[in-house]
Amino acid sequence: MGAERTILKTQVGIVGGGPAGLMLSHLLAKSGIENIVVEKRDHETIRTTHRAGILEHGSVRMLTETGVSDRVLSEGYRHEGIDLRFGGESHRIDFEDLVGESVWLYPQNEVFTDLAAARERDHGDVRYGVSDTAVVDLATDTPKILFTDSDGRDFEIHCEILVGSDGSGGICKRSIPKEARTDNFIEYPFAWFGILTRAAPSAPELIYANSDRGFALISQRNDEVQRMYFQCDPNEDAQSWSEERIWDELQARVDGPDGFQLTRGPVFEKTVLKFRSYVCEPLRYGNLFLAGDAGHTVPPTGAKGLNLALADVRVLFEAIDSFYATRSAELLDGYSDKALKRVWRAQNFSYWMTSMLHTRADATLFERKRALGELSGVVASRHGSAYLAEAYTGWPNT
Repeated sequence: MGAERTILKTQVGIVGGGPAGLMLSHLLAKSGIENIVVEKRDHETIRTTHRAGILEHGSVRMLTETGVSDRVLSEGYRHEGIDLRFGGESHRIDFEDLVGESVWLYPQNEVFTDLAAARERDHGDVRYGVSDTAVVDLATDTPKILFTDSDGRDFEIHCEILVGSDGSGGICKRSIPKEARTDNFIEYPFAWFGILTRAAPSAPELIYANSDRGFALISQRNDEVQRMYFQCDPNEDAQSWSEERIWDELQARVDGPDGFQLTRGPVFEKTVLKFRSYVCEPLRYGNLFLAGDAGHTVPPTGAKGLNLALADVRVLFEAIDSFYATRSAELLDGYSDKALKRVWRAQNFSYWMTSMLHTRADATLFERKRALGELSGVVASRHGSAYLAEAYTGWPNT
């Protein structure tokens, strides 16, 4: 490290250049609020990291109506429902019929690509590939971000508001003193074995399957590449599974009297994804504000992670914009409580979907049949199906 740091001054400093950080940067810039984003990963690493992506209708509008990109509409896939499959039979939850909304299949790295291009187009200050990042003086009027850029130069950002959007493993959350935050946490007793395969889609929409062998999700990515998962032990070794064994296991979990068959293809990625839920309370310490995975994580069953991050950004942007327009901190002071209402609602939905569709290794016969009774109740009741549809497609921005 050099002996001196170059000092940069801005209104808002953002740690984390994923979708949450870049969307906030974009919105702030549109309102004339200066900001600088620092991100430890390089652009290509983020762009080429395969991440699933189901976007709520509100997230799609956020991308298109704020001038980021309309590529989600031309290259994404609109889904008007999902299938719940149990007892070997599929039951469609028709989002459009139930709540008049839909979702879009559009991978998270494509959302990043659109946002990164928009920031570059608008001459945003986004610094990728930084290292030795630290946040200090959080409880003062001038919080600071220290970092070394990709060329080895040392910098210090002086800002009025510091935003941590650096993910679940980032530094911002951990920089809040333990006595000033509550870590709400649960770890689930199962994981997802995920694959990417070069194959045509097996179904027009996502299939959430509950079977005697455990859960499976038949998801998609595009016309040539598909993403699928099945429930496994958290300590499972993905590399020990052959392609044939993977496909046989996935097929066994969707088998039924209708003869439904998966479209098979070569598997080019295998991972085991552990399940955790976490919420940091509050989402603020001094002039540090947390957004997205930096403040909370959910299991992917309910497709809420990226959508919650963008919902945080919407609330936080309105608060920051109000602060600079009026110099009133009222909305900033209310940010954490407002964002957490939606976060806990999403935690409940994700927990409910996960518990209803998965089978614990030690589940009793009673518990197994109770879960099937719950699934039957959801699909047999228009009100039950509508609750799932409304939560899955996204609640109003309240």
